[in-house]
Amino acid sequence: MPRVSRLALPLTAAALLTALAGCTVGPNYTKPEIKTPDAFASLDNMAGTGVTSSATSVAPGALSYWWRSLGDEQLASLIDRAVANNLDLKLAEARLREARALRGVSESALYPSVDTTGSAERRRNSENNGQPGSSGTRNSFRAGVDASWELDIFGGIRRDVEASRADLDASAEDKQAILVSLVAEVASNYVQLRAAQQRQLVSDNAITTQSETVDLTRSRLDAGLAAELEVAQAQALLATRRSQRPPLMTSERAAMYRLGVLLGQNPSALVQELAPKSTIPKLTGDIAVGIPSDLLRRRPDIRRAERRIAASSARIGVATADLFPRFSLTGDFGFQSDKVEDLFDASSRTWGFGPSVRWNIFDAGRIRRLIDAASEREKQSLITYEQTILTSLEDVENALVRLSNEQMRNRALIEAVDANKRAVALADERYRSGVGDFLNVLESQRQLYDAADEVVLSEAQVTDAVISLYRALGGGWAEPQPNPPQYEAPSAQTTPTTASQSAQ
Repeated sequence: MPRVSRLALPLTAAALLTALAGCTVGPNYTKPEIKTPDAFASLDNMAGTGVTSSATSVAPGALSYWWRSLGDEQLASLIDRAVANNLDLKLAEARLREARALRGVSESALYPSVDTTGSAERRRNSENNGQPGSSGTRNSFRAGVDASWELDIFGGIRRDVEASRADLDASAEDKQAILVSLVAEVASNYVQLRAAQQRQLVSDNAITTQSETVDLTRSRLDAGLAAELEVAQAQALLATRRSQRPPLMTSERAAMYRLGVLLGQNPSALVQELAPKSTIPKLTGDIAVGIPSDLLRRRPDIRRAERRIAASSARIGVATADLFPRFSLTGDFGFQSDKVEDLFDASSRTWGFGPSVRWNIFDAGRIRRLIDAASEREKQSLITYEQTILTSLEDVENALVRLSNEQMRNRALIEAVDANKRAVALADERYRSGVGDFLNVLESQRQLYDAADEVVLSEAQVTDAVISLYRALGGGWAEPQPNPPQYEAPSAQTTPTTASQSAQ
């Protein structure tokens, strides 16, 4: 019978275990197929709105810098600075780095672990321990290395790596989702700021007109052509107009302060820059919405939900691997001596290696229940994914309807302003000629400036609907430009909006 080497059995066992590696338990992840509509239903009524109802896909990058279609360089500068300095975005970046580090932790389990050890001990043993020759005081010195390697026979470690990589992808999408929301929030607050400023211009025009009306009625009262009641009525309307301006100033400052925080600065940091009044930005081009299936690859919240399904699926394999034995290779090499000067002599060497196995054969069903729980978490992730898709479709449909209806409302309000201007002129002419009622003058003026104020609000709503549509489509998630230009605020007020002009 041939002589078997002392190393043959451990090496043979190690080779067998290594050959078994490659078996991976648990389900292999497949991206779920979700049916989406062929087109957005609300596109049927979008003629003349600036929305392109294309039947083909739109590349994700096509909407990357959508805010530039609003034609406002100051808004573009604010967004660039917000992307560079916003604290929520920096927090998301920190979480992304954390997820990347955790992925490295999972991947490290695929490789051997090697530790160095060393000790020095002086011990006195009992003389009554029943072991002849072992009593007395002794020194013990040790130095060496220990190594262990868990062989991933059934793929539990590989599934954990797969899950951590999916978690990393989800964290990246978290960052992109915050970026999309940040860009939209900056744009929306900027629109609110400009709307508040334009409404102040309308209010100033109304106050000026009402002041002139008060002066007129007083002159007519002094001439005996008007009653004191008319003066009181004109003064009441003037006071009402003046009372409406402070809330507009509050809205203006609130938008400035919010923009300051969004840019990672003190709330009042942008007050001087944003104080000069400017117009509400408007869409200068068309919006290509593409097809509903584009949302699956363009919206970061949908991509994040899909990555979480992948992570949940991989963790089923992690739990399943606990049903099977765990095989490891362990070894150590070192030196041991009772004299420090002899510690590293050849005769002081110690070593050992070999495979080991650990298998949980009874746990009262614990592992099975963990597998069931992991499977249910995967189902929950799938439901969340489907719900996210439906919500995204709803967001786009609502934004389309809102944009279309608000544009129709805006056109009607502009017509109302024009009609009210004619009514004011006619009422004033009739009053001055002594054939008209003074209440008609006041009512016509009130309706004119109320309509002008509504036009400004509607213009802001139209632009905000454009912002909501771009956000619903997943636009604004590309990386910012490396060196955004710094915006210099103008030194004088710009031209007011058409609405405020028409009410003058």
